[in-house]
Amino acid sequence: MSDLIDDPIEGENAPEFSVSELSGAIKRMIEGEFSHVRIKGEIGRVSFPRSGHVYLDLKDDRSVIAGVMWKGVAARVATRPEEGMEVVATGRLTTFPGQSKYQLVIEDLKPAGVGALMAMLEKRKAMLQAEGLFEQGRKRPLPYLPEIIGVVTSPSGAVIRDILHRLRDRFPRKVMIWPVAVQGEQCAPQVANAIEGFNQMTQGGGMPRPDLIIVARGGGSIEDLWGFNEEIVARAAVASDIPLISAVGHETDTTLIDFVSDKRAPTPTAAAELAVPVRLEIAGWVEEQGARMTRSLGQALSLREQRLRDLSRAMPRADALLQTPRQRLDGAGDALPRALQAGVQSRRVVLSEKGGTLRASTPMRMIETRREALGRRADRLTPVGLSRDIERRKEKVADMSRRMADAGTRQVQKLGDRLAATDRMRETLSYRATLERGYAVVRGDGDLVRTAVQAGGASEIEIEFADGRLKVGQGAVVAPVAEAAAAAPKPKTKPKPKKPDAPEQGSLF
Repeated sequence: MSDLIDDPIEGENAPEFSVSELSGAIKRMIEGEFSHVRIKGEIGRVSFPRSGHVYLDLKDDRSVIAGVMWKGVAARVATRPEEGMEVVATGRLTTFPGQSKYQLVIEDLKPAGVGALMAMLEKRKAMLQAEGLFEQGRKRPLPYLPEIIGVVTSPSGAVIRDILHRLRDRFPRKVMIWPVAVQGEQCAPQVANAIEGFNQMTQGGGMPRPDLIIVARGGGSIEDLWGFNEEIVARAAVASDIPLISAVGHETDTTLIDFVSDKRAPTPTAAAELAVPVRLEIAGWVEEQGARMTRSLGQALSLREQRLRDLSRAMPRADALLQTPRQRLDGAGDALPRALQAGVQSRRVVLSEKGGTLRASTPMRMIETRREALGRRADRLTPVGLSRDIERRKEKVADMSRRMADAGTRQVQKLGDRLAATDRMRETLSYRATLERGYAVVRGDGDLVRTAVQAGGASEIEIEFADGRLKVGQGAVVAPVAEAAAAAPKPKTKPKPKKPDAPEQGSLF
């Protein structure tokens, strides 16, 4: 047979396999022999496609094995794979027949010891430091006396009891506890959510917003404290608007949150001491400051009192200070009338001199000058403008005339009312109203007569009635009132009434 054709040699036992049969046999053999393996190596290439799976390479100094973490495994693995990280991967080997490859299906992934964790921590620290998150200028000062303190920790541990006990001893404050897991896979997301939750609270709401946050945990190994080294926790602390104190572990324990927090406390108890001052120390300081203020006021008053006494002894008496001004005032008072007379006289002389310098020609020259200026201005005037101005002035004069007529009418009416009221008052107060009631005014020799004796001594008697006056001749007999009334002759003719005169002071009869 030809060498070009495969012809089995008689006596040989060499079975033939198809490609699929051989690939399936290899797959069954590899998965059967390596169904559970643990591989230690360094992570090389890592990819995170949108499907949620993770593809990576595990390598050492000579070989490379491809690995894959399915979506469900990648979601629950505590350590996020990063290039250059040394890890221990647990899973099973399988093949990929389509490309004649084998790969490790990873079911668990952990850092390979403390060294790997520290290397990963240093890498994260360098990344955050390069972003400037460790700078002191970014950190906020702590409030001197916070009203409400938020504590992120486990509610069942000794940490919260230590913090509450220390706050009660120093300065009791309101404390809000946000319970979280302080180790394990849920530690980092719960701590980050607690910090964000405290910041989302509002001032004065049903759950008031704290003025200070303390993230606290007791001591432990680096694996126990690893949740506080996660990037999500560090960035939540950086984004917090509320000042934050980190108190994770003991004095020698350092986590990533310690570098980004506003203040790092070596222990949870020390965090409580940083949060509030000592109330007794404040009370003592206030009392001391009050005593110092009292002493200072007393000393200041004493010094001012002594200074006032010194100045009072150095100052002259009030009489001595006022003696000279009083003399100057008296002299000025005596000289003032003479100065006024002299000033008036000097101004009178100046006025006479100015009046004498005026001549008749001067007003004429002024009139001619004004006339020329008026002529120049008249050339610029136009009849149209003058007509409009005249019309405006006419309207203004007419308006003023109407207003003046109205005002004059109102004024005349007002004065008439006042005159009528005054006349009525005059009639009321006049003695003639009394004469209308039957009384009379007696005059003797032009003077009022108040007694019968005065009437007897008068050469002529005049009696004024309401309707006129009656004169009685010389030698008239004065009789008692009743007899005089009976003997009085009745007038034959009614006398012509005269304009009443204002009576002088006297009696009315």
